[in-house]
Amino acid sequence: MFTASEKRKENIAEYLLYMWQIEDIIRANDLDIDRIKANVIDRYTGLSDEQRLQMTEWYESLIDMMRREGVAKSGHLQLNRNVIVQLVDLHMALLKDPRFAEYTAEFYRTLPYIVELRAKSGDERPGEIETCFNALYGMLMLRLQHKEITDATRQAITQISKFIALLAHNFKLDENDELFQQEQQ
Repeated sequence: MFTASEKRKENIAEYLLYMWQIEDIIRANDLDIDRIKANVIDRYTGLSDEQRLQMTEWYESLIDMMRREGVAKSGHLQLNRNVIVQLVDLHMALLKDPRFAEYTAEFYRTLPYIVELRAKSGDERPGEIETCFNALYGMLMLRLQHKEITDATRQAITQISKFIALLAHNFKLDENDELFQQEQQ
């Protein structure tokens, strides 16, 4: 909860990947708050009783949302899907605006990797931005599992990371009402 709040303020991409990981942690603990307390919350040292209570309530609310939204087994919470929607909206606005030629160029450097990933997955549903996040999350999972990563995958992830970092940077500027003002100077 505290980490999510900080990540949300600082880097929307890190926040989204963190929240996807939280969804998976909740699933790994069978949406059981007692297991989450034992396996997650109790492992945090230095928390006050109030902070521990806040964290427990946060996990309980996420569990409740996952059940109500039908994502107990797979999928993402609406609050996380909303972040993707916001990022897609910003992405489309940046692509349409000639003042963001650097962003557009970075996207087109990334697009072949996106197309390849979508072809390999056989799933054409996710848009470009969600495909990028799926790739980044997949890489995170490979690293956590100590799996071998090919040079081609590393190259793709490097480009996707660069692109998503630029999108996240622009998102933060936009949230602070600095994005379009900065470009007008």
